[in-house]
Amino acid sequence: MRIRYLLVLLLALPLWVRAEPVILVVGDSISAGFGIPVQQGWVALLEQTLQQDVPSLSVVNASISGDTTSGGLNRLPALLAGHKPALTLIELGGNDGLRGQPLARIRNNLQRMITLCHEAGSDVILLGMQIPPNYGPRYTEGFRDLYGEAAADAGTPLLPFLLQDIATRPALMQADGIHPTAEAQPIMTQAVLPLVMKWLNDR
Repeated sequence: MRIRYLLVLLLALPLWVRAEPVILVVGDSISAGFGIPVQQGWVALLEQTLQQDVPSLSVVNASISGDTTSGGLNRLPALLAGHKPALTLIELGGNDGLRGQPLARIRNNLQRMITLCHEAGSDVILLGMQIPPNYGPRYTEGFRDLYGEAAADAGTPLLPFLLQDIATRPALMQADGIHPTAEAQPIMTQAVLPLVMKWLNDR
């Protein structure tokens, strides 16, 4: 009788409490925490914040400095199979843009990554990036817009620019002008957090 009662209580719990959700982050140096201690990076801060409400939740940071959408696409199947995330955050494309890769290739890689996540049962949030204006307005604007296009085609949430209100503030950027400082990391966490919280509430 006691076992049956415990089973009833367990089944009555919300799914997100029982499932111990895993969030996977697939990104480049912006998410890998280049130039700062990893525990101060926005991904680690996101996990700490989310665990205040969902202690069983874990965030796996599979970001690699220098990675591209092609590299992320190649790595993704093994990451999905190994971690079985309920949600995947994709933060890639910046290095593609800085290397002048074709916009259609970047967009197609992102769309393929989203599709692979959905096929593996993982929801997706796409984190957009932007590149400096010296690449010319046509390429720069096309790069900015491809994230919205990829997200719209897949019906997935989008954060248009992860470094909004950071990239134009020298005090929040490292000396290379590309990577955010430790002081910028909480701002990035707060930018991503509402999308993740909405996902948790809706699932």
